[in-house]
Amino acid sequence: MTSHDLPLGRHVDYPREYDASLLFPIERALGRAHLGLRDDALPFVGYDRWHAYELSWLDRRGKPRVGTATVSVPATSPHLIESKSLKLYLNSFNATAFDDEAAVLTTIARDLSAAAGAAVQVAAGLPAIGADEPSESIDELDVAIDDYGPPKAEHLAIESDTIVEERLSSALLKSNCPVTGQPDWARVTLAYRGPKLDRAALLRYLISFRDHAEFHEQCVERIHADLSQRTGPQWLSVEARYTRRGGLDINPWRGSPGLSPPRAGRDERQ
Repeated sequence: MTSHDLPLGRHVDYPREYDASLLFPIERALGRAHLGLRDDALPFVGYDRWHAYELSWLDRRGKPRVGTATVSVPATSPHLIESKSLKLYLNSFNATAFDDEAAVLTTIARDLSAAAGAAVQVAAGLPAIGADEPSESIDELDVAIDDYGPPKAEHLAIESDTIVEERLSSALLKSNCPVTGQPDWARVTLAYRGPKLDRAALLRYLISFRDHAEFHEQCVERIHADLSQRTGPQWLSVEARYTRRGGLDINPWRGSPGLSPPRAGRDERQ
């Protein structure tokens, strides 16, 4: 595929048979270059965890089967997978016969690994809703807002030099698809150890993504990079859980090297 083949912002025929060529990989390096990040010296580890709610195929007798799946794409892969292309690709299974669910999942893992350029994990089922570690919401802070983009790292500040460990969350993160302009909604959770963050400043910063156009994965990497550079945490974890669109939701996570990933889960809005 070239950028001229991108299946966004135009009419696309419903796939009539399994077709791996529908997948559209995008170089991560393109977004990272704007942040001063290099693929060979990333300051974080992480993954992009996708939840697929509308997975279906035919058995060998032509009877439809349905299921769900969790997909994990490593942040170290040279490519991310564009979301509408992933939706179209999964829809291409709807009228294709497979031996069983295991064959479907194996095929998806193979094709996504080829597109991403790294091993992608695919498992049946979805994580539970409400199985998260507790966090403190900053959304009810009494803050006046007049900046909705582009994102301004200058908003970020520390409240004091006192070293703390805390988990903060906001359900007010919104950005836009860089191709279609459609809104992307998410709850973002930050866990860190370091100088105590100014929470009002953090909320202003997160809301400054509101009119910004960038892919989900790139937004999370921007948040991680801006917080790391502006507030100097000893370690930092950033996870965003985006609401479902087209039967898919995406949950990028980026954390300081050596961190364990957060507990897998889903939000009620997903």
